[in-house]
Amino acid sequence: MRIAVDAMGGDHAPSEIVAGAVQWVQHNEGSLILVGPTTQLEKELSPYDYDHARIELAEASQVIGMEESPAQALRRKKDASIVVATKLVKEGKAEAVVSCGSTGAQMAAAIFILGRLPGIERPPIATALPNSKGSQTVLIDVGANVDCRPRQLLQFGLLGSLYASSVLNKPQPRVALISNGQEEGKGNQLTLEAYALLKNHSSLNFVGNIEGRELFADQADVLVCDGFVGNIVLKTIEGMAMFVAQGISRELGKLPNFFAELDYTQYGGAPLLGIEGISIVCHGSSRREAVYHGICAAADCVEKGIIELQKESLIMLEKAISNQNNQEG
Repeated sequence: MRIAVDAMGGDHAPSEIVAGAVQWVQHNEGSLILVGPTTQLEKELSPYDYDHARIELAEASQVIGMEESPAQALRRKKDASIVVATKLVKEGKAEAVVSCGSTGAQMAAAIFILGRLPGIERPPIATALPNSKGSQTVLIDVGANVDCRPRQLLQFGLLGSLYASSVLNKPQPRVALISNGQEEGKGNQLTLEAYALLKNHSSLNFVGNIEGRELFADQADVLVCDGFVGNIVLKTIEGMAMFVAQGISRELGKLPNFFAELDYTQYGGAPLLGIEGISIVCHGSSRREAVYHGICAAADCVEKGIIELQKESLIMLEKAISNQNNQEG
């Protein structure tokens, strides 16, 4: 297994990215390709003791900043680290790419270099949340697509269900739609139409709407929403966790072990689903521990064969849609 790592993406690149990469090769099998200015990366690697045969370097002279327009930057910066890293996957030189840089740039690189899977309109990002039963719940989409159509939410439900079953080992995942009420008639026009699509597809174990206060209640295994809602939900959780943690720490002098479950560094990265390759999106403020777990997430997707599983599920979805249209006709 060989994974490409964008060593220049993120607030703490390249030092923390390199440190997380070294940690990964010290504790796991497989090899990495660090992408960035090789002279700088050699300097960052020099203090570490590791198997030099398992970390390769790939030259990339440019970086796409968080503030840049992803589409424009992709055209202007052909030698950007995320572009070079993604091309390594396209060329079969790596089996996955991991980046803590601009999510927009990573998504643009994935779409234009790797391409979408057949039938996928908008690739979503899926992440895992802890729940009250000590397990995990998939939240999809968490920021890749802020404006969506109902059919795209249906695809998110399918891809999230697949991820929950194959990677999180949840048989017959329960799929729910995030809305402002449990009743079928609650929600805006997008959620009302998406509800009907999700409900009418027997390939999904759809359980209805779910409200924000029930996100951690283990009432569903997959929570579907557009990227605008999902990103706000995710960052609200992060902010609330930090706020509560600071209050408890001031009062008790320490934090319960439970708070480790809300630490994004332990989850590392979120896969961009629906593309012809594995691309793991990590938090922009990731330090070495989060980078380590992001690479672990990439390796897990490779081992589970997530691309082929997605293709198989999409074929099943198209057959279900065709059968339903024939019955209605």
